[in-house]
Amino acid sequence: MKGGLIMIRIRIPKERVGALIGKEGSIKSKIEELTGANLKIDSKTGEVEISFPKEIDDPLIPIKVERIIRAIGRGFSPEKALDLLSDDYVLEIIDLRAIFGDNKNAIRRIKGRIIGEGGKARLYIEKRTGAKISVYGHTVSIIGRYYNVIPAKEAIMALIEGKSHAAAYRRMEKEIAQLKEAQFAEKRLLGE
Repeated sequence: MKGGLIMIRIRIPKERVGALIGKEGSIKSKIEELTGANLKIDSKTGEVEISFPKEIDDPLIPIKVERIIRAIGRGFSPEKALDLLSDDYVLEIIDLRAIFGDNKNAIRRIKGRIIGEGGKARLYIEKRTGAKISVYGHTVSIIGRYYNVIPAKEAIMALIEGKSHAAAYRRMEKEIAQLKEAQFAEKRLLGE
């Protein structure tokens, strides 16, 4: 991107600042090296200032860097968050407060349903969709290719709505089948 300075400010939970910085600044340095961004991190407040001192070729890089930082702030490992550098990957964040308000008991209960006993529900959704899920604080976040995130979100929303795990998985499987059918039709149309 040519011309003007780009600056983005976001705040992440203070307890996630260490994950963003990494051992001896390794994660911060890696993000800066891969993107050309300059990160200024306030470990007392969790505020992160993203700026681009040089011209950037990819106009989506500022958005990608912001998503990477948000993903780390929402509990993802830096390695998983860096997948967001790919144009094929998206970050979806579901704020449970928007659904349940400040009802901490309801949020805790829903988080438990999404994770499942011993993490089984989350793991099953991840394996079936190929998306990665983080349940952190008052949010449930998903990273993956767009067509992987859609069925994962369907299952999570079904669980939030109070559906049984079996019903949530059926909803997810239906979405997976529809997406595969759409991809197959698109390939046929393009003659692949």
